[in-house]
Amino acid sequence: MNKRLIVFLAGICCTLASAFAQTPKQPFTSSKFEQLSAELPSPNNTRIADGSPGHEYWQNRADYNIKVALDDDKQSIQASEVITYTNNSPKDLTYLWVQLDQNLFEKESDTYKSLEYSLEDNFGLFMFVEYLRRTNFEGGYKITSVKDKLGKPLKFTIQRTMMRIDLPTPLKAKGGAFSFSIDWSFNITDAAADPIYTRSGFEFFESDKNYVYEMAQWFPRMAVYSDVRGWQNKQFMGRGEFALPFGNYEVAITVPADHVVAATGELQNATSVLAAEQIKRLEQAKTAKEPTLIISQKDAEAAEKSKATAKKTWVYKAQNVRDFAWASSRKFIWDAMQVEVEGKKVWAMSYYPKEGNPLWEKVSTKAVAHTLKVYSKQSVAYPYPVAISVHGPVGGMEYPMISFNNQGRPEADGTYSKKVEAATISVIIHEVGHNFFPMIVNSDERQWTWMDEGLNTFLQYLTEKEWDKDFPSESGPAKKIVPYMKGNNKTIVPIMTNSEQINLMQFGPNAYSKPATALNILRETIMGRELFDYSFKEYARRWAFKHPEPADFFRTMEDASAMDLDWFWRGWFFGTEPVDIALDSVVFYKTLDNKDFVADPNSKIGIKDFDNNIYNAIGQMLGEEKAKALKPNTYLYSLQIRNSGGLLSPVIIKANYKDGTSDIFRLPAEIWRLSPEKITKVLPLGKEVSSFTIDPNLETADIDEENNNFPRKAMPSKFDEIKKNNNPNNR
Repeated sequence: MNKRLIVFLAGICCTLASAFAQTPKQPFTSSKFEQLSAELPSPNNTRIADGSPGHEYWQNRADYNIKVALDDDKQSIQASEVITYTNNSPKDLTYLWVQLDQNLFEKESDTYKSLEYSLEDNFGLFMFVEYLRRTNFEGGYKITSVKDKLGKPLKFTIQRTMMRIDLPTPLKAKGGAFSFSIDWSFNITDAAADPIYTRSGFEFFESDKNYVYEMAQWFPRMAVYSDVRGWQNKQFMGRGEFALPFGNYEVAITVPADHVVAATGELQNATSVLAAEQIKRLEQAKTAKEPTLIISQKDAEAAEKSKATAKKTWVYKAQNVRDFAWASSRKFIWDAMQVEVEGKKVWAMSYYPKEGNPLWEKVSTKAVAHTLKVYSKQSVAYPYPVAISVHGPVGGMEYPMISFNNQGRPEADGTYSKKVEAATISVIIHEVGHNFFPMIVNSDERQWTWMDEGLNTFLQYLTEKEWDKDFPSESGPAKKIVPYMKGNNKTIVPIMTNSEQINLMQFGPNAYSKPATALNILRETIMGRELFDYSFKEYARRWAFKHPEPADFFRTMEDASAMDLDWFWRGWFFGTEPVDIALDSVVFYKTLDNKDFVADPNSKIGIKDFDNNIYNAIGQMLGEEKAKALKPNTYLYSLQIRNSGGLLSPVIIKANYKDGTSDIFRLPAEIWRLSPEKITKVLPLGKEVSSFTIDPNLETADIDEENNNFPRKAMPSKFDEIKKNNNPNNR
């Protein structure tokens, strides 16, 4: 090592030692770069340290054979099922837990009892009216029989939205199977009567006296028994969705003979329920370049005019799915096409009443096909034979191979705005996208809403941008989450909060937008697209058709990228602080002997002479010849940067030069690791700077743009923004 450098460094060390000796000791506080140790479960033989399923990973399964009849006069369901439950766990089970989600709509439901509202605001009045409506509705399951496969009654206990079935003998571990039957009925909810909690129900059309039914959560379903929680038997309160095991389904759906049924899986008896012309059109749709009408609007309008008294039974089968949903109506228009997805032909289909046209005929099936292609590219190849979008009463809900999408109803004259069209495409992408998260990558929605909604909203954003680079996405871009992040972080809860413990007004930002934005920032600003995409696909590949937990996602993303992201998960997912990086001051160091440097007398950037002691020290370290290069050609700017918000973030600096050009410098978040509140960064530049800007492209969700510029500049007022948004030329 250079002798002069050794002497110079020794002097620095003495100076630093003196400074530290005079600094009072500060109490130890954990670093924001500390590893997520206590927050994550310890790796074990079922879930190992790299985020993969371990060699002892297991999961149980449930297979269903169901018969259901729809009463179109009474809007009710009568059904029976045989469930075969297989226990692959290492423990014998003495009882089983079954979910009874329809009990949410009982008069004595805890969901309605626990609602809090005021009569002094519109939302409170709305919730009170909904509560009153429910008191006049006879909702919930009527369980009439629970028997074993020999027909012997089984003892069962209904605990609100859950039912425990006591087994006559323990169900053996590692492969033991038990078959039992349940008979039940219930009244179908009017979806308009409870738009907040209804995920299935009917819509009545006064003009032609017909109904559209969207049936979900309609059968008693097995709860998940897992290596993490044992039985996931948290009560269904309406917001936290579902944790469900995989299995095979055979479902026979009996409806009026003039109804058309869309459902999870593949139709087994097409020749019994479809007209010859409809079967012919389906065959043509296999090779069509555009969606083909299987049932046209003219056909549907003819069916609306009379009600059949005869019945038909539609039989559907689905393999390796976690749920089953269906829709039925005589009003349905039906279009379809086959698309190639990762080398495999898949049906993309849509069912909708005439009230959805002409918009639905134009965009729905195309949006389904587009979604399958983009999501398959970003995660795993779509494994199922069909994906369906249904327009009906449910605002937006997803199930394997079928989704319910209420957005996008044109005006009575058939006209619609660009905004309505975009909303229609957006909700279809989102709900069809749920086929991947959580229908394939089967996370526990009742515990962690963000693991399906947040990941799905992130991929929805990527899919929207591939549909149209100027698509008006509501979630994904960092700037969209800023208003939420500006809120009081004492009332905002972390993303890692159970679904039922999130304020209704915060639920969307917390479970959908914030995690989607975080992942977009991780992809675009921190990891880079190539590294992020590889790691994300690896997570999807590892956990397809399995039950991942948050730790599995966090660990896989790090394992596949060689990036320590614990600081990122800690800040974005476990914390509530916002990003607010402030550029407090800039000092421009100029050399004494360079007469060409003439400072702008109007510049607000501080100017200091380039002290010869500093220059001599640099000369000692670099050598005289290299140091000379600094004198005539280098401009040194010392930036004082403060982490005002608390959430760690990369620092992106734009230098705007006096000649009108600019450069962007990207500093990793690790720059805060030794000084998490304030840093100094010196930039040696080849040109003189007129101003600096932090986060110039608004890619970090920084909540305060005013402190991002130096010298400070006036920012548009809210009045200016409103005026701009209301300008018809900007629409």
